[in-house]
Amino acid sequence: MKIERVDEKTVKCFLSNEELEEYDISYKDFVMRSDKAREVVEEIMAQAVEEVDYKPPRFAFDLQIMVLPDQGMILTFTEKTPEDIKNGANLIGYLREMRRILKEKLGLDGSTIAGLLAQAMVTAAQGTSGEDSPEQKQGDGSPEEPQAEPERPRFAIFRFASMRSLCAYASVLPRNLRVDSRLYRNGDTYYLYLERGGASYERYSRASIQALEFGELYSAAEDKLAYLEEHGECLIGQKALARLRL
Repeated sequence: MKIERVDEKTVKCFLSNEELEEYDISYKDFVMRSDKAREVVEEIMAQAVEEVDYKPPRFAFDLQIMVLPDQGMILTFTEKTPEDIKNGANLIGYLREMRRILKEKLGLDGSTIAGLLAQAMVTAAQGTSGEDSPEQKQGDGSPEEPQAEPERPRFAIFRFASMRSLCAYASVLPRNLRVDSRLYRNGDTYYLYLERGGASYERYSRASIQALEFGELYSAAEDKLAYLEEHGECLIGQKALARLRL
């Protein structure tokens, strides 16, 4: 196990094929967050503290996995700040829980659930929460300054464990959906870049929510896209979803 500290928030670990066999662990264990994977991650963190004076994340971390054929695997841990968690994981976690309730408790069909979740996503992006409108008066009688509308996410990157699940996702989308899409591969994992393009925000949100049925959200940050463009392989540079549709 070789540990390398990249910066204050990031550390890399190389595990050889021999070490992976010794741990009896594979790429799938890390993707599925199995108990074995958690134990190995804890060991890596402990070794990083001892060898490179790394401070374990206080809140959470992103884990990127790069498979090196015939060599092993590189795990990259990057600390997530409370703001990162607030802006990304909390919303996705809320949407996933909402989806579970709609499906298990209310028994709604998939298209109805996708529509409700898309509406929730649009509402969150618009920042509508039933508050007083900007045109209403303040206590002193002067008009309140209009509040800037929160910036809506321009794109999202979704991670898929297999080409089969990615094609299954593409096949359920409307053929006239005018989103921009690109496909990348990094190791054995596929990454779909999904940008709103000419689609309405509601239709784009619906497509994003449906992606969670087949894969998981990887990121919606520019630096993650740059990392993927540098270290991943671009398999389809444009209209990826149309070409993947079965």
